[in-house]
Amino acid sequence: MIKKVLSTMALLLAVSSVAVSAQKMSIKDITSGAFAAKTISGIYPIDGTDQYARISQDGKQILQYSFKTGKQTAVLFDVDNTMGEKISRFDNYMFSPKGDKMLIATNTERIYRRSYKADFYIYNIKTTKLEKLSDNGKQQVPLWSPDGNQIAFVRNNNLFLVKLLYDNAESQVTKDGKFNEIMNGIPDWVSEEEFGFNRAFCFNADGTMLCWIKYDERKVKTYSLQLFKGLQPEMMEFASYPGDYSYKYPKAGEDNSIVSAWSYDIKSHQTYKLQIPLEAEGYIPRIKMTADASKIIVYTMNRHQDELNLYMVNPRSTVARLLIKEESKCYVKEEAVEGVLVGHSTILLPSDRDGYMHLYLYNMAGTQIRKIGDGNYDITDVYGYDEATGDVYYQAAAISPHDRQVYVSHKNGKTERLTDKEGWNTAMFSGDYKFFINTWSDYNTPYLYTLRDQNGKVLSILEDNQALRSKVAQYGWTKKEAFSFTTPEGVKLDGWMIKPAGFDASRKYPVIMHQYSGPGSQQVVNSWSAGSMGQGGAFDYYLAEHGFIVVSVDGRGTGGRGSGFEKAVYLRMGDLESKDQVEAALWLGKQSYVDKDRIGIWGWSFGGFNTLMSMSEGRNVFRAGVAIAPPTNWKFYDTIYTERYMRTPKENPEGYATNPIERASKLHGSLLICHGVADDNVHPQNSFEYSEALVQADKDFKELFYTNRNHSIYGGNTRNHLLRQVANFFISELK
Repeated sequence: MIKKVLSTMALLLAVSSVAVSAQKMSIKDITSGAFAAKTISGIYPIDGTDQYARISQDGKQILQYSFKTGKQTAVLFDVDNTMGEKISRFDNYMFSPKGDKMLIATNTERIYRRSYKADFYIYNIKTTKLEKLSDNGKQQVPLWSPDGNQIAFVRNNNLFLVKLLYDNAESQVTKDGKFNEIMNGIPDWVSEEEFGFNRAFCFNADGTMLCWIKYDERKVKTYSLQLFKGLQPEMMEFASYPGDYSYKYPKAGEDNSIVSAWSYDIKSHQTYKLQIPLEAEGYIPRIKMTADASKIIVYTMNRHQDELNLYMVNPRSTVARLLIKEESKCYVKEEAVEGVLVGHSTILLPSDRDGYMHLYLYNMAGTQIRKIGDGNYDITDVYGYDEATGDVYYQAAAISPHDRQVYVSHKNGKTERLTDKEGWNTAMFSGDYKFFINTWSDYNTPYLYTLRDQNGKVLSILEDNQALRSKVAQYGWTKKEAFSFTTPEGVKLDGWMIKPAGFDASRKYPVIMHQYSGPGSQQVVNSWSAGSMGQGGAFDYYLAEHGFIVVSVDGRGTGGRGSGFEKAVYLRMGDLESKDQVEAALWLGKQSYVDKDRIGIWGWSFGGFNTLMSMSEGRNVFRAGVAIAPPTNWKFYDTIYTERYMRTPKENPEGYATNPIERASKLHGSLLICHGVADDNVHPQNSFEYSEALVQADKDFKELFYTNRNHSIYGGNTRNHLLRQVANFFISELK
């Protein structure tokens, strides 16, 4: 004990002596965004041109710019200069297909992660006339018809249609929609969350048919979140008695929504059920328009998600023909579903069928034309396919799993790299693919925005974040250092490390490890985004200010290293992920500057789950840990995500039995659990049940619950309070 106190005092003196000249951070600095980088966001490339639109700095205008010059070329919308309706602010916008009109969103009301409803207005750019889309309540996911003469939207789970050529006449397409029963044109909770979309309808190419996915969730079990009066915001209806929010949430192995696809003839008002081959418990994760009015594309997946089918469907005859079948011995990645590009005459499909995520180009008959990418690296994003030239623009981890570059693959098979600096590169291309805005950063450099031509030549610097670079230097931020090691199993793992200012290699420091560890995720990326809470890792530097070394290691199951590394965790989530965090702690403990008896670990969501798994893995390497919003038994989590990696509890009982609740008696180290009571994603049930398991296992622990807060645990002073608890817990337990 005396030795521990003396070493801690020496460490604090060493840190304070070198950091005396540097400014000190506070948690409120971090949660208020004091270290947020300037970004260029909200850019909307205008199809077929070298122009783009974006919202003005004051949020009152939509401005048009030239990609080529970076200069403003027009004012497209101004809240203070409209004919007809008047609004004081707006949140978003959407161009009509011809670019002569916009949909303007205001009074946005969030629903779940990707869904929201708002008051939408139709705006004529030439006349500046602003008029309501509908007088009958807020709308969801409005969509222009291809000719721009109609707008479809969802309200109260039903589809509606507005015809602009008929004085904005509004008609109701479906009438069976009802909360917690039937959903038309918008995905149910689990499909929105795990298939990553919020609109489940489309027009056909000539705008004569409206096609959609219907979700019948009547057999799906209900989960109820308890709500209280709370503060910021205050809900006075619950001032004396709490209320609840009940919604349909299918847990692993339980009933899903019954899905089907439908079409509606706008002229004849006839509704048809599309004849899509689908397993009884299958999914329809997308429905998309093609350039042919007699064809739409409907995606299907089986419940195991190891098979993705793209069907070409005639919305009038309702007949479906299989176009492309994608199969995997484990699972088809969600990125493959999300990344499909449907063009005029081609379909671009991401697939890891050869062990890495590459791209496969098909014609509309379903015949493969060519493959893009053939090395041992993942293509990680698709920016576009120029059908006129055959050029495919994409991002890839070709240099290393932690690096991203932008490439173009030509029709003749030649590939060119368009970015020139190692680190993290992304691109936003103009509508004619002649220019792109490149965003670059690395571990220690905030975002640099440059305007480039189609060959990658820099034309101008749009934002360099020089002020932020100077600011973090004043606060004495040290550089993140990359490292690698090999486990006794022969697995090479990569990480980054932040050392305190004035680091002295002759001393021994406590370590805090942060990880997420979820399938396909990456924390170890050579990007300014690397770090536990964004802002270049500001919270990690706050911990370093208090004398900690901060470390992050990506274990097996994480992304960027091909399907073999990522899918190694299939059917046994938490087993290899926790072993690798333990191995990382053991490796760190062997470094001369690390105190092996003072290592902590923390994480949020899957990172919280793996914190608990790692602290109960059996090798007692962690002295303290914090688990925020952790899943604690995968049978409590949703069908699509969980079964993608684990199948059902009935099929895989051994895999599901590998969880923190079953390991409660093996928990080693001081533990803090934090959870939002209104978490619609990882239900507080997870922490409640785990807490009970710890109590019965006679394990001491601490827990914090945040009233009316969801999975992100924010609002009012909440995030500031949460991060202070995390920091103070580690300072108390590891110093």
